[in-house]
Amino acid sequence: MDGFDFIGDIHGHAEPLRALLRKLGYVERGGAYRHPSRRVFFLGDFIDRGPGQREVLDIVRRMMDAGSALAVMGNHEFNALAFHTEHPEQPGQHLRPRTDKNTEQHQAFLDAYAEELERSNALEWFWELPLWFELEEFRVVHASWHPPSLAWLRRRLPPELTLTRELLIESATPGSPAYEALETILKGVETPLPPGVSFTDHAGHVRHRARLKWWQNPRTTSWRKIAFLPPDTAAQLPEEPLPESLEIGYGEDEPPVFIGHYWLSGPPQPQAPNVACLDYSVARPGGKLVAYRWDGESQLETGNYVWVER
Repeated sequence: MDGFDFIGDIHGHAEPLRALLRKLGYVERGGAYRHPSRRVFFLGDFIDRGPGQREVLDIVRRMMDAGSALAVMGNHEFNALAFHTEHPEQPGQHLRPRTDKNTEQHQAFLDAYAEELERSNALEWFWELPLWFELEEFRVVHASWHPPSLAWLRRRLPPELTLTRELLIESATPGSPAYEALETILKGVETPLPPGVSFTDHAGHVRHRARLKWWQNPRTTSWRKIAFLPPDTAAQLPEEPLPESLEIGYGEDEPPVFIGHYWLSGPPQPQAPNVACLDYSVARPGGKLVAYRWDGESQLETGNYVWVER
């Protein structure tokens, strides 16, 4: 098997993408970046926020057409499809409501693809992205490898594991099985906190649910350690263990899984011996676009991370 270079969330930042590809040894030839013995695996979230929306999609699509890259869908591609799909039961409305907040988050894409035919072409490509990818040697998903959600979705998806319009429509209803499964794999495992427990986030909002470091065994950790929160915010949570009924954890004998999504900071390193998050906040000033160079190892190594700073 060729070596793979897994690359995290790009969010329209074309110049860091070009710089990272060159640093990894890819050369633009015949209209696409190529490497003599390696391929890139993109982890989704190509769009929104950055100034190079069209350039990023052009680079990625040309690499995939040339056979030098693979990719999965991110939550921003999923959100875009919902934003541009009319609600079948609410004329004039869309599956992702066009609120000021949702529109602002998507504005960079709307500006770059103001021409309807080009925008439709980009959206059609999003439909072709699989929701996850699995080989015996490794796994790829945008936010969380959650077997119950993956099993539910697999029964309702085509063999290519690409999103269907029917499932997208179902997922527009909060609390539906489709909503829960897609939210989990594309945005992370989130669960209610114990009764009477809450925390105040950086914006001053009181939260009663927390996103979790899903690869940790809930029976060997605590709410404070497993919540995906800054340390000072996590300190508001109790040290008590999580309920045994929570279906999370990633066994140490499982193949490596590569994810994005979580806007990490600091020196890139594995989250567990076989879990690598590659989203290091390129859309923020001082953020990084990060890759992991994988050559078949079952235990991930800090020395295999490669990155460029924005």
